[in-house]
Amino acid sequence: MLTIGKLGDRTGVKVPTIRYYEQIGLLPEAERSSGNQRLYSRVAEERLRFIRHARDLGFPLEAIRDLLSLSDQPDQPCAAADSIARTQLGAVRERISRLKALEHELERMVVQCAHGTIGDCRVIEVLGDHSLCNHDHRAAEGEAGPGQREMDVTAKTAGF
Repeated sequence: MLTIGKLGDRTGVKVPTIRYYEQIGLLPEAERSSGNQRLYSRVAEERLRFIRHARDLGFPLEAIRDLLSLSDQPDQPCAAADSIARTQLGAVRERISRLKALEHELERMVVQCAHGTIGDCRVIEVLGDHSLCNHDHRAAEGEAGPGQREMDVTAKTAGF
């Protein structure tokens, strides 16, 4: 049995995130020691590794919940899992497309900058007026930027 700290160390998942996954039902409720410390089994560790890998691949929590449910039924056809993965692949491709547009926009801003004073700086000008951009690169509502997911989870578990 592993304490929550050891589980976090072994899986690379922070303790508040483990608690959050337990709270929302992705991880089963941990057993408790006589001192009321959470204790996790190897099965829980494997499940958390699954969740972590799925999150690393960008799957949303509801898709992970569905995939975990499917993984608990090993004799079922994998069409539903394939469908979930295809949906995620489409989302990743869309994100890549937006990131490429963002890269081009940033590159254009930097190239157009005259490297003079801030008053003449194209970077500052474009950031102040979105209509000067060639692409609409605003994040879709509810989409997290790099590192934002972990901050969101930590904020939720801290009660923010």
